[in-house]
Amino acid sequence: MAERHRYPKGPMTYVLRVVVVAYLFLLVAWPVSLVVTHTFAHGDEAIRAILEDPDMQSALRLTAIAAVVATVINTVFGVGVSLLLVRNEFPGKRVVSALLDLPLSVSPIVVGLALVLVYGGRNGWLGPSLESAGFQVIFSTPGIIMATAFVSLPLVIREVVPVLHELGTEQEQAAASLGASGAQTFWRITLPSIKWAVVYGVVLTLARSLGEFGAVKVVSGNVLGSTRTATLAVEEKYLNFDQEGAYAIAFLLASVSVLAILVVFVLRSREARHH
Repeated sequence: MAERHRYPKGPMTYVLRVVVVAYLFLLVAWPVSLVVTHTFAHGDEAIRAILEDPDMQSALRLTAIAAVVATVINTVFGVGVSLLLVRNEFPGKRVVSALLDLPLSVSPIVVGLALVLVYGGRNGWLGPSLESAGFQVIFSTPGIIMATAFVSLPLVIREVVPVLHELGTEQEQAAASLGASGAQTFWRITLPSIKWAVVYGVVLTLARSLGEFGAVKVVSGNVLGSTRTATLAVEEKYLNFDQEGAYAIAFLLASVSVLAILVVFVLRSREARHH
């Protein structure tokens, strides 16, 4: 068994560790812990008040629907685009790859405004035609889903593409030489090989979708009980001096994301032990 190479440890190594731990504590751990402590400052009253409020139930339900639908869309699209980028050569491939990172570099507010310009009911390019056909995008659930899907678009792709590069094409070519169809090769060879990359991409997409604010605020209209999502409710309650309610909603959203990450970690750890 090859001996693992160990880097020499000096004073600078310990300094870097302290800097990293302090950075994570100040930027992540401490703020999140304050949200938790403020949420339960008076027991579970804030959580129960949120869960019993019909308007907040509607906001949480809409957020869940938008996040799940956007995650499904981006998972299917992400796996397909990843295979296209890695397994094929075509003109404009670099341009397509660069465009996929656009949602990460553009402000969500700009994304929301762009969707309004295209699908808005009055001055949008496609909005009037869609509304005349009885389909409203902006200030309705479809617009919220589109905005959510846009901002989380690259996350599955950027998890899957490196794994596909690492895997190569040997197993897929062997399956094809044995008479397997493209669909059979994908379901029996490719997908099992990239499943954990897909799972991580799904978790990241879900977490990003649950927390989207800027683009959703522009396209939703923020109508109470109709198009107000949970993130918009956090802002509304905080501005109206209901800080416990804002903390409670933020805690619920963060809990779902953290729980999803923990579940993936446990499942992968179990599989690693079995192998």
